[in-house]
Amino acid sequence: MNIFAAVGRVVLTLLAETGRLSLFIWMGVSHLVRPPFYWRIIGQQMMRIGYFSLPVVALTAFFTGGVLALQIYYGGSQFNSESIVATIVALGITRELGPVLGGLMVAGRASAAIAAELGTMRVTEQIDALSTLSTNPYKYLVVPRLMAAIITLPALVFIGDVIGIFGGFVVGTQSLDFNSGVYVKTTVDFLQLDDVTSGLIKASVFGFIIAIMGCFHGFNSKGGAQGVGRATTNAVVTASILILAANYVMTSLLFSS
Repeated sequence: MNIFAAVGRVVLTLLAETGRLSLFIWMGVSHLVRPPFYWRIIGQQMMRIGYFSLPVVALTAFFTGGVLALQIYYGGSQFNSESIVATIVALGITRELGPVLGGLMVAGRASAAIAAELGTMRVTEQIDALSTLSTNPYKYLVVPRLMAAIITLPALVFIGDVIGIFGGFVVGTQSLDFNSGVYVKTTVDFLQLDDVTSGLIKASVFGFIIAIMGCFHGFNSKGGAQGVGRATTNAVVTASILILAANYVMTSLLFSS
């Protein structure tokens, strides 16, 4: 019976957390479309989430494009298909690796920062103080971070796509002896607008996931400094898992035809 009790506790905890998360998402989304909007805070969060995450996203994209070019070249050389390097690098970066790796990098940086900031505000009762001052915590704390993440993630991913394709171009022309003109022409000929827009749509969803997970775990943290640490860890882990799960679902929907 102890086994069934343990399983029951796990199931009930999972259902309770799912319900709390669903209510939190509803509150955040409902306030996302209603004024007032704190534009100054939104701008600050766009800088923190987007601009300050640009170096790590750019470096990740550049080396990913280079490694992808090497791996495709070595694999394709076994079948005399080295010419597909430019095409696969462009498609792989824009459709999958750009948005997914960009989302994971920003999740590790921004989601942890959001959870730590809001968690500290929770344990020091600053969020309760906002309510006593007739300021809605969801409108003041959650909405700016949601809007900033949804707006800046596609911009980050687009820049990462360009840098990733450029990384593949550098490796292809400098290490693999591809002709630069042919490489660029192949990339332009095979890369379609739908390939880029699908990655940007994914990036918007990933931005929402990153912000909502950071805000949720930060809002519900408790237990002092240890609770803030747990909230930070949980925010990064859950955001990363949900990004990978959402990527599979969205890939199935966008490319099912």
